[in-house]
Amino acid sequence: MSDAGAAVVAVAAAVGALAPRHVPVALAFALIAVAMAGRRPAVLVVGVALAASGLAARSWDGLAPPSPRQVEGPVTLVGDPEDALGGVRVDVRVGHRRAEAWARGRSAGRLRDRLAGERVWVLGRLEPVPDTERHWLAPRHIAARLTVDEVRSWSAGGLPSRLANTVRRTLLGGARSLSPATRSLFSGFVLGDDRGQPPEVAFDFRASGLTHLLVVSGENVAFVLALAGPLLRRFGLRWRLAVGTAILLLFGALTRWEPSVCRAVAMALVTLLAGALGRPASTLRLLSLAVTGLVLIDPLLVHSVGFELSVGACVGIALLAAPLARRIRGPRPLAQALAVTVAAQAGVAPVLVPTFGGLPVVALLANLLALPAAGPLMAWGVAAGLPAGVLGGPLATLLHLPTRAMVAWVAAVARVSAALPFGEIRLAHVVVLAGAAGVAALAVRDRRPGVARLAVALCAVVGLVLPVCAAIRPPRVGARAVGRGATLWRNGGATIVVLDGASGSPDRIMSALRTAGVRVLDVLVVSRPTSAEGRLAEALQRRFPARLVLGPPKARLLGAQAPPDGAELAIGKLVVHFAAEGDRLAASVSDVGARGPPRYRR
Repeated sequence: MSDAGAAVVAVAAAVGALAPRHVPVALAFALIAVAMAGRRPAVLVVGVALAASGLAARSWDGLAPPSPRQVEGPVTLVGDPEDALGGVRVDVRVGHRRAEAWARGRSAGRLRDRLAGERVWVLGRLEPVPDTERHWLAPRHIAARLTVDEVRSWSAGGLPSRLANTVRRTLLGGARSLSPATRSLFSGFVLGDDRGQPPEVAFDFRASGLTHLLVVSGENVAFVLALAGPLLRRFGLRWRLAVGTAILLLFGALTRWEPSVCRAVAMALVTLLAGALGRPASTLRLLSLAVTGLVLIDPLLVHSVGFELSVGACVGIALLAAPLARRIRGPRPLAQALAVTVAAQAGVAPVLVPTFGGLPVVALLANLLALPAAGPLMAWGVAAGLPAGVLGGPLATLLHLPTRAMVAWVAAVARVSAALPFGEIRLAHVVVLAGAAGVAALAVRDRRPGVARLAVALCAVVGLVLPVCAAIRPPRVGARAVGRGATLWRNGGATIVVLDGASGSPDRIMSALRTAGVRVLDVLVVSRPTSAEGRLAEALQRRFPARLVLGPPKARLLGAQAPPDGAELAIGKLVVHFAAEGDRLAASVSDVGARGPPRYRR
């Protein structure tokens, strides 16, 4: 079968998984066996699509909501606990069912330091997840929510999880000399663990298009295999396959089998198998075989945005990187890096833009500047991180000096890039870019350089000039929601943000402010004296400094003022009316045409 044929089979698997039907799975696999034995590609495509459809239907059946009941006994952690909404959240396995567990108070404290694979004895209540959340929890195989009332004891899991957790704790233990923010980025680069990252840092990486560096990908897997290369070369082909497989499975357990990890490990396993059989394959074929196998194993992966982005980036690199590199003039290393970056961005755009609203224009520049440090950082993080964890003390600090420098460089690139007003490529831009790129490809094939140059020029205008022009347009007057419980007001050159019961991801609120063209806040109003709202306000000020911060008397905010009951604040063409309602500061904003500097009115 050709590379194109393998790609068609992978697409058939994805389409089948997206259209679950209760078809006989045994019959579908019989068709696959007949097709492979008789070398009938068309039958193989049909068989794979039917198998994926039937398996997807079974997976959805397994996500039937459970009946509410009490849980008292051991549960197995499927992921690592993370802080969220004033508590701790973690995916667990209760019997044969997965659930999203939530703990608060003392239970949260006892659960916070546990790791995936460990068993925890809990007392709580199991209930179905709300219908509104069922679809986005489905890729994690979750249809239930466990409210944990008490955590009594815990124990280590099986041998694979104990080994993976030992390596994980060693890596992170050796990084204690790093600052908390640097350590959180280090764990993201090496392990794909984004827990503990300050909201403003997460915003920087999202706004600069560098978030993928904090997700384990094929590059991480390649570095691990490169480090294991001297060991693997000591074995014959069969033992090399066995030992390589064991290393990849350990790496998958270490990085928690995230969707991007599954894709990268599956491709590496297919590569090892192809090498052992003496049948090297192209990147597109390896990716197609890996995707087909993964979708048949877990059809719900097709609903995972992480999986879609990982596959999209690989498709872009496989199809576009080499042709682009041949046509880009200049030093070969720079041309290849630019080609891979452009190809990856083109591959993820069809998924990223509709899902998240836009692709930062600055991502191309940011990736070119960050990758020279990000690549070595991933390799050095493992090669030096383990000895640092074993040795500890001053030697660990010395070993992590290069880590500190490389993390600082990438973080600085993300921070500066996020602050640039370059705008985002939207869905309309993607459609025009795709059409122009197709015209350019056809013109090159037909040897029509004039048409090709015009198409490339159109790509430059649509991909760079138009988003930048949109980013520097005059701000929209009026109110707009920038998150749950967060409202942005603008008029007369004044910018006001009111937080009233704000919740959700702080970096997403920051991203909404950036998309709205906000750089500095004139006034930030915090209506409730809760710690969650206070932390959000402090995070916002680290990226959008406020000239004036107002909150209720009991709000613990550095530099905040409490306006008197019934006071008004006039700024630009906006007036904020304040009223004390218990511990809450009620703030209403209106347009009255006022002008001048901020001032209180009684």
